[in-house]
Amino acid sequence: MRSLLAAAAISLAFTLILTPVFFRLFRTWGWGQVIRTDGEGFNAPKHETKRGTLTMGGVIFILGTIVGYLAGTFAGGNPPTLSGWLVLWAMLGFGTVGFIDDYMKVKMQHYAGLSGWKKIAGQIIVMVPFGVVALNFPNSAEQTPGSPYVSFIRDIDVLSFMALTPVLGWLLYLAWLSLLGTGFSNSVNLTDGLDGLAAGAGIFVVGAYSLIAFWQFNQACAGVGTAPDNLAACYQVRDPLDLAIVSASFAGALVGFLWWNAPRAKIFMGDVGSMAIGGVVAAMAILTRTELLGVLIAGLFVMASGSVILQRLYFKITGGRRLFLMSPVHHHFELRGWPETTIVVRFWIIAGLFAVTGVGLLYIEWLSRV
Repeated sequence: MRSLLAAAAISLAFTLILTPVFFRLFRTWGWGQVIRTDGEGFNAPKHETKRGTLTMGGVIFILGTIVGYLAGTFAGGNPPTLSGWLVLWAMLGFGTVGFIDDYMKVKMQHYAGLSGWKKIAGQIIVMVPFGVVALNFPNSAEQTPGSPYVSFIRDIDVLSFMALTPVLGWLLYLAWLSLLGTGFSNSVNLTDGLDGLAAGAGIFVVGAYSLIAFWQFNQACAGVGTAPDNLAACYQVRDPLDLAIVSASFAGALVGFLWWNAPRAKIFMGDVGSMAIGGVVAAMAILTRTELLGVLIAGLFVMASGSVILQRLYFKITGGRRLFLMSPVHHHFELRGWPETTIVVRFWIIAGLFAVTGVGLLYIEWLSRV
């Protein structure tokens, strides 16, 4: 517990106190936001005022997470585990894809950076080694960080990739992880359209995963008695405490960053930040074996991407009619005249409700087994 609190506190302090230092560096490097103003129905004058705002702020909370996590684990006398390194890999890998996209936009002073398919290719390149490592390198209890099963709150026994032939099983397993990684990452990226929206929602989602991992640590099968009810309720998750620490560190870094990102933002997280959040959410869902539950916990992000999909489908089916004034859905409410702060706060509330509901379902499932 001490390591978890220390990691979160150090990450928070890093981003809260040192962000102004990064302001000076980013201004020197010319990292100013490029705004797209040619979208259908887009409120160009309103968003034009944000042009030139510092961007790529995700670099700050990525660094803050690394500092807080490493300091917290070593301070508690527990060196980082393979599971913790995998979360950092996902964060850094997806963040790097976003950084390249952001840098291209800033360099060319145009909103178009990497194409969609190039982003997806980069995300898959990150997830493939993640999946290979996650399903290898067992600890002394023969536990690997990942699982060959599709999971909801626990592994679903009948949905095992490795029940198939080895080659087909591995291909489907890596495809499943890639789908999760690209899905979560791009969903967060689509949510990042208003000041503080993605950062605030990310705090709820990653914070929920820190609670889940810490709960799994307290109810871990290692060391549990032989009573059947205890064995039925415990969790077969490797390194749950370390997962709780790294996610708490990330949540703490986001809290400190939100101080500067809240409306009106002094700095945007950019794709480097939004994709890093998605990478952490995907990694935590996979390593805590709550992949399908993660869709509920990250429900606000799923809403954003879902609204884009629905908009496109409805447009094609109806021959040009629109379901929303603009997608993602937060822009629909913006065009209806809602103030930006109203949309952000109400969407934070929705994100919190999704996260609490997910944690509540996990607890109810545990109670049903005790």
